Formats: sequence, structure tokens, C-alpha cells
Amino acid sequence: MNAVVPSKRQIEFQDWEFGLFLHLGMYTYKEERDGPKYLHQNPSMFAPEELDCDNWIRTAKEAGMRYAVLTCKHHEGFCLWPTEFGDYSTKQSSWRDGKGDVVRDFTDACHKYGLKVGVYYSPYDSATLLYGEDAKAYDDYFIGHMRELLGNYGTVDMVWFDGCHSESHVYDWDRIADEIHRLAPESLIFNMGKPDFRWVGNEYGLATLPTWNVVDKLSFSVQKSLDIDTLDDAMWLPAECDCRMRLDSWGWSPDDEHTVKSVDELMGLYYYSVGRGCNMLLNIGPDRHGKLPDKDATRLEEFGKEIHRRFDQPIATIQDVEREDNRWTLKLPQRLLIDHVVLQEDIQFGEHIRAFEIQLPVSGNNFPKVTIYKGENVGHKAICRFPPISAETMIINVTEADGEVTMREIEFHYTG
Repeated sequence: MNAVVPSKRQIEFQDWEFGLFLHLGMYTYKEERDGPKYLHQNPSMFAPEELDCDNWIRTAKEAGMRYAVLTCKHHEGFCLWPTEFGDYSTKQSSWRDGKGDVVRDFTDACHKYGLKVGVYYSPYDSATLLYGEDAKAYDDYFIGHMRELLGNYGTVDMVWFDGCHSESHVYDWDRIADEIHRLAPESLIFNMGKPDFRWVGNEYGLATLPTWNVVDKLSFSVQKSLDIDTLDDAMWLPAECDCRMRLDSWGWSPDDEHTVKSVDELMGLYYYSVGRGCNMLLNIGPDRHGKLPDKDATRLEEFGKEIHRRFDQPIATIQDVEREDNRWTLKLPQRLLIDHVVLQEDIQFGEHIRAFEIQLPVSGNNFPKVTIYKGENVGHKAICRFPPISAETMIINVTEADGEVTMREIEFHYTG
């Protein structure tokens, strides 16, 4: 039996499912798009004069997102708040006379609209000579930033560590993680140090099939192959799939608006992430004025409406099925078209389903049941999509399990 179970906070995280990633920084103002990626630039260039975090988060809320993550400090080292640690931040900008604080506007908007707050922080920092020169002094600098981000902005629900360029650097993760837990005991840590959830392993929003919640290896960087960290023990570490609204750019670019994804493509990514039991973190880069680009924001709204259209009104739920052993049978009063079944295990007890199938009985005792879908893991959620079929009866049959199976929800849909 699988004895590894999630914490209450991890279960909450998996229920968030869909979040907004926001990349804003000095790279937003970089004119030479093909030049050095983390070139140190004059902080006076940073000037989002029409910054509108309220609009960012309201748009996310209306699209059905439950959390948002802001790049408070990316690899170039520029801090989106007036930090006391280092000299490369909004404090050195002329924007709002050096008193501008994007993190403040962002966290206030999240709290206003009820979205969970994520602060992205790059452990790597190209702006300070401490990095790579004095590990202890750099960890002090790192922890100083954590104290500001987690101590000055109200509730912060996650700290999102990007491992890129940290492949060979040794951080005192015990010290760093202990300080994070002291400052924000409920805050989840992404992918490094003492993580609570993990990166799926690519930046395209694609989870493998199956993607299990319990793992004994971890990948934290695009610079190296997968599974570069072997964990001491198997851990419950749900995966998050980060991806971009545009083709290549994380930060805003004037050159790629034509690559904004269609609703069809975004729905595909939703099936490959949320539909495979992972969270989906969709990125939009605010423009140089501090606003969400119109086309990106409109597409996000359209995408949210399509998710709601498909999944907000099920034909039937777990209340309408009968269980016998590891078989759940739906019996409808009349034949209806069905093209999706959404399954959820009650993961407070772990993930135990190892294989399942969806079957359709056909008329006559001499005819075998027709299998219309086969799957492996369910975990938090499995969205099972198949060509529309007219049915009065449908069976979910768990064919392999490593312990007692407890279903949290079963839904049947016709999306058309």
C-alpha cells in the first residue's frame, strides 16, 4: 500500500489547479532582444507608469484562476520592490521617485480578489558580486530578501524558486528553508531546497502520462537533464506545468503578439496539465506600461469561459453512481451523449489507482462491454476525453490498485 500522503496544504494547492504567471522586470525594457540575456541595465529604464495590478488579478479571477505568481526577482537580479539589500531595484528607479513597489500592488490585488499569492525568486543573481564569490554572504543577501518578501506583504502562499543557473552553486537550504517556514509557516516552496511541489520538467505545459504525485527524483533546471536530484525518500510532490501565452517570450516583447495561443491550443494544454492531475501556470508578460497586453488578456478571458462552458454543468456526478467493489456504475433515465468523464481520487489517503477503464455495456447478454477509455493514474484529477457516445449506462472500472480506493468525485459531461 502506498503510505505517502499529502499535507493539508498540498491538497489545497492541487485544488487551485490554474494560475497566472507574470514576468515583469528589466528584460521588459530591453531593446536589444538578441543581446546578452541578463545584461545589467540602468534601473531608471524601469518605468511602468500605468501599472495596473488590479486589472491583472481581476482578469485572472474572471478567467477562473485561483493563484498568481509574480517574478519579484529574476535572474538579472532586479528587485520589483525597494529592497534594502543590494542596489538594483525599484528604489534606484525614477519610477514613483524610487518608492514604487510592484510587489505591494500585486499582493494587495491578490488579497483583494481572493487569489493565492506566489512570489517568484531566482536564487541565481547576475547583479551581485556576492554570487559565486562568498556563499555565506550571498545566503545572507538571499535571506534578507526572503524576510522582506515574506514579512512585509501580508499572506504569501508560495515561494517559487527557479533553479536555472543554480546547477553548481551550493546554498544553505536548511537555513534558508527554516527561515521561510519561520516567516510564513503556511507558504509552499517550489522545487528547490525543501520543496512542497515540483516542476513538471518542461516549459511547454505538458505533463507525461502518467504523472504520479509520489516521486523519488527531482529536476529543478532547464539547463540539465531530468532527475538530477535523488531524494532521500519518496515524497508527495505534485507537479506544476508552467507555459506561455506566447510562443517563446516569458517577458513582454513587441515582436510576438501574433504568437498568442488560440483557445483551442490553450484547451489542449489544459488537458495535458490539469487533465493529467497537475496544476497549470499560464504566463503573460505585462507590457512596458505595466498593463496586460490587450490580446493576451482577451484570450485569457476567452479561455476561462471555454473551461467553464465545458466543465461547469455535468450531466451526472458521483451522487448518481453506484459502487460495487472497485466498479462505479452510472445509470441514466434516458440515453444522453457523453464525451468526458472527470475522475478524482480522495488524495488525503494517497493515490492508489494504477489502472482503470471506462466501459459501455451494449444490448444483449451475449455482447461484451465495450471499453471506450483506458488510463493509469487518477490522483487529484484525470480528465478522460473520448469521441461522443450515446449512453444510458457507463462503468468506471479500476483494474489495478495498490490499496483501498476512495473516490472524491466523478463527473460525466457532454461538451459538444
